Amino acid sequence: MTLRPYTSLAPGLLLLAGLGACTGLEHESSPKTAAAPPSTLVDPFIGTGGHGHTYPGAVLPFGMVQLSPDNGTQGWDWSSGYHYSDSLIAGFSHTHLSGTGIGDLYDISLMPYYAADLQQGERQRFQHGREAASPGLYRVQLDNGIEVALTATRRVGLHQYRFPEDSAKTLAIDLGFHINWDAPTDTYIRVVNDTLLTGYRKSTGWAKDQWVFFAAHFSQPLSSHRLQQEGSAASTGEARGQKVRALLQFGAGPEPLLIKVGISSASEAGALANIQQEAPGWNFQQWVQQAHESWNAELGKIQARLISPALDTVFYTALYHTALAPSLFSDVKGQYKGANHQLQTTEGFERYSVFSLWDTFRAAHPLYTITQGERLNDFFSSLMAFYHEYELLPVWALAGNETNTMTGYHAVPVLAEALLKGHLQGREEEVYQAMLASAEQNIRGTDLYRQWGYIPADKDGWSVTKTLEYAFDDWAIAQVAKKLGKQQDYETFMKRSASYKPLFDRETLFMRGKNSDGSWVSPFDPFHSEHGFEGMYIEGTAWQHSWFVPHDVQGLISLFGSPARFEQHLDSTFQVTSQMTGDNVSIDITGLIGQYAHGNEPSHHIAYLYNYVGKAWKTQARVRNIMENMYTTGPEGLAGNDDCGQMSAWYVFSALGFYPVNPVDGHYVLGSPLVREAQLQLPEGKSFRITAENNSSSHVYVQDVFLNGKRLERSYITHEEIMQGGALRFVMGLEPNKSWASERAHFPPSGTN
Repeated sequence: MTLRPYTSLAPGLLLLAGLGACTGLEHESSPKTAAAPPSTLVDPFIGTGGHGHTYPGAVLPFGMVQLSPDNGTQGWDWSSGYHYSDSLIAGFSHTHLSGTGIGDLYDISLMPYYAADLQQGERQRFQHGREAASPGLYRVQLDNGIEVALTATRRVGLHQYRFPEDSAKTLAIDLGFHINWDAPTDTYIRVVNDTLLTGYRKSTGWAKDQWVFFAAHFSQPLSSHRLQQEGSAASTGEARGQKVRALLQFGAGPEPLLIKVGISSASEAGALANIQQEAPGWNFQQWVQQAHESWNAELGKIQARLISPALDTVFYTALYHTALAPSLFSDVKGQYKGANHQLQTTEGFERYSVFSLWDTFRAAHPLYTITQGERLNDFFSSLMAFYHEYELLPVWALAGNETNTMTGYHAVPVLAEALLKGHLQGREEEVYQAMLASAEQNIRGTDLYRQWGYIPADKDGWSVTKTLEYAFDDWAIAQVAKKLGKQQDYETFMKRSASYKPLFDRETLFMRGKNSDGSWVSPFDPFHSEHGFEGMYIEGTAWQHSWFVPHDVQGLISLFGSPARFEQHLDSTFQVTSQMTGDNVSIDITGLIGQYAHGNEPSHHIAYLYNYVGKAWKTQARVRNIMENMYTTGPEGLAGNDDCGQMSAWYVFSALGFYPVNPVDGHYVLGSPLVREAQLQLPEGKSFRITAENNSSSHVYVQDVFLNGKRLERSYITHEEIMQGGALRFVMGLEPNKSWASERAHFPPSGTN
């Protein structure tokens, strides 16, 4: 089904359709070509169905405002507020999470109504055929005929509501609106004058103490207004309570109602300043054009043409999704709510939040070191600001809060990667001390890890996952210690990085839970999954988690006894049954090929491990199969939660032909590109060009590789080689070239070698 035209739209809104608004279903039937501006190749509806958990609304790259519709439906698949299966809209709120497995935010909800419907505040029906989205623009015509268009600046949400000419324009601002995990605790609205409201919404949820101050500026004066506290009438000037709502009415007429909503975690003054600086005037089309230009500049950092036009849409939508988080958190005054629950002011950087580090350390952050040169200092400084406010680096930072979600202390590899790639110069010691603070904390099982050399299963939950991830993080610290000349620390953390070894069972070939007395946890079932804390593997089975030794793959191979046994077990991971056991099989384990689960992050490096035993052709076959089957056009185009861009970053890297198995060591392992050609725009005017000759859906195997014209026998390239600029040329074929990169000297570096 394609997008049906807006037969009743006014000319102004029809003009906006020319800016690339489209649905995922339109892309399926009529894909654009890569010669078009990259924003027209993006389909924001990809991932809004299934378990993708993305949202279709308006946002700028890494923007503070994510202005998107909320269905008002409770449920896990509504974590972003919206799911493509729904047919109701409860409001348009200004903060959303992209692809997460837990919901929160949905702050400052606006909804247009007819005057007779305003008091009831019922959800309104809509049809997907009258809905459209492109980067920076969302449109829908509700079944009642009210036409909605939304766009944004970095810190301001911009609304256009078009009513029938003879209808009074009415609007609700609902600070009590919430879905699932988020609930308001203290809300406030003040009528400043007939075109300006200010206030705040404080709430608890995944982020236990969230603050959102706002200012709402209207293009037309209020004709009347009512404020409600907990559903009862309040004074006309201001209202405060747990669930405050403003019911606003404006005059009739042909002109649309425009609204500018600035938000800030610091103050109403900051929210108003955001509007004054970022959105002067009332030209909605100009705001849309600016959003369009911003996204074209962002997406144009990689100019790619894939093996089919439909895949151009998949690629550029993936690249789009990688640029939604982290999200800007400081207002134009440089102020924000700190992790210590106090007002903070930045110095020399912009503060970001929404760091989904358990997911994004794997590929999203390595991608940022290539594509986000202008933002890297802000990202790293934000992590360090969190450390200074909280005395620990973040685990999963959200809206000025530590959620302590998931395992590991994965701000460490993000900062280690940055430091080893030449960033954070002059701050090395400060960063290193922050890493040590995480490694020496006495929470999250780290004290047990240090005491036993692994986390005993009879002492703490998720013991296998935690041990493996702490070992990797400690390897990252060791590399920084080595760079800084701290030899004793280097040796200490290298020893700790081998903590995965006691959990390897040579008989079953899995990482298993071990008790404090050294005995294995029995009975053992590698197909067993427990989502809860009582399990040994978080969101997965032994099949998936046992491969997580990205810092020492050759050490893991040695535990298997031979490369052949390692390869055979790797084959089995993709070939065994996808059935799982357990009372609480996790819904996060999706995108299954055997027990490989592409819908969740622990599996993301596994297909590339064949390169470490000289079977690069098997990596090529597996990676190509994953790309072509787990990523498609349409709302259900993602195999699992996008998790703030990590699922998408895997695709971006893999489509280009390489992937950071160890995201810290600066090496990218080669796979099977989906691009015919691509060019990465790099700092200082440099570029890195990728071509793949004879590439097609059947020519999945690498025959030869050339780097800057010289034949490349190794199955990896380095970050430095990319950033220097140059050219990587793949020659593809129908049959595997089993001799390419088959010698040990050509394997990707691993561990201490």
